[in-house]
Amino acid sequence: MTTFITLFPLNIVVYPGEELNLHIFEPRYKQLISECFNDKKEFGVAPVFKNTVSEMGTSIQVVSIEKIHENGEMDIRTKGQKIFRILEHIKEIPEKLYSGSIVTYLETTDNGIEVNMHSLLNLLRKFHSLLDVEKKFKKPDSLLNVYDLAHHAGLSLEQEYELLSLVHEAQRQEYLYQHLRKMIPTIVELQHLKKRIELNGHFRKLSVNDGNEEE
Repeated sequence: MTTFITLFPLNIVVYPGEELNLHIFEPRYKQLISECFNDKKEFGVAPVFKNTVSEMGTSIQVVSIEKIHENGEMDIRTKGQKIFRILEHIKEIPEKLYSGSIVTYLETTDNGIEVNMHSLLNLLRKFHSLLDVEKKFKKPDSLLNVYDLAHHAGLSLEQEYELLSLVHEAQRQEYLYQHLRKMIPTIVELQHLKKRIELNGHFRKLSVNDGNEEE
């Protein structure tokens, strides 16, 4: 489906189903949010890379305006909806401060899951444990999908965007699984390196047979 959507470029990736709180302070976006909330319309968030708006983004629903400050700035709650691809930028809209785009929405699927979510969650929790991070999700494990995990897996902005472009859940799971498989050995090696550095300058017991060092 091809349609017009108002655009809010940001240097973040938003996934379908993601809850996002924003503080709105620019006049053009205060106008955009007010109109979207009053007219019950969605707006689009597209990631910005090197001052260039990306080709893909996510439509966003304004769930609530939590507070309007004396200077007109807003605290709002939003939720990600659907992924779109930008076909054409509309830089100027009559009587509006903001811009927009002609977009087409992508059909995403949850079918054909290849990587077991249980295995993926185990890897993610091992990743968090190595970093001494405790993360609790709002959903039970049985209801989680990759979008729920992506921001907590140490992806760069570019990697989060690559994941956004994958339309099948099986592809998204495999992408995140392989990322964690690469990251975990790197973290383990860094921890070993840290221990070796901490031993430097201490009295050590050396073993010729196995090369191990003890403080």
